Amino acid sequence: MKIIVTSIFVDDQEKALNFYCDTLGFIKKHDVPAGEFRWIALVSPENEQGTELILEPNNHPAAKEYQQKLFADGIPVTMFGVEDIQAEYERLLDKGVKFTMKPTSMGNVTVAVFDDTCGNHIQIIQQ
Repeated sequence: MKIIVTSIFVDDQEKALNFYCDTLGFIKKHDVPAGEFRWIALVSPENEQGTELILEPNNHPAAKEYQQKLFADGIPVTMFGVEDIQAEYERLLDKGVKFTMKPTSMGNVTVAVFDDTCGNHIQIIQQ
């Protein structure tokens, strides 16, 4: 068994698509109309056949509340791995990304957390 998709609730799919592709560098794999919303799947440019990230609309009240409570408490909704966290931190800062936690060493890993502008905190990690 393997993970083939995972999702992140977003408050604006178009804004999220722009941020995740233009700012973070993910590649759009699928963008299919689904009623009033879209099925948007992104992949890493380093593994285009790998796990897909779905930008899921938070229109359900439970999803919206879940997202808002995690954000208010500063809890990241997911984690992305990077090879060089300091370089990635500086690259994202140059693109205007707001970090809530600068790269911080925690034992054998270094982590940082940023605001994705769509209602989530995202953690990046260098192992």
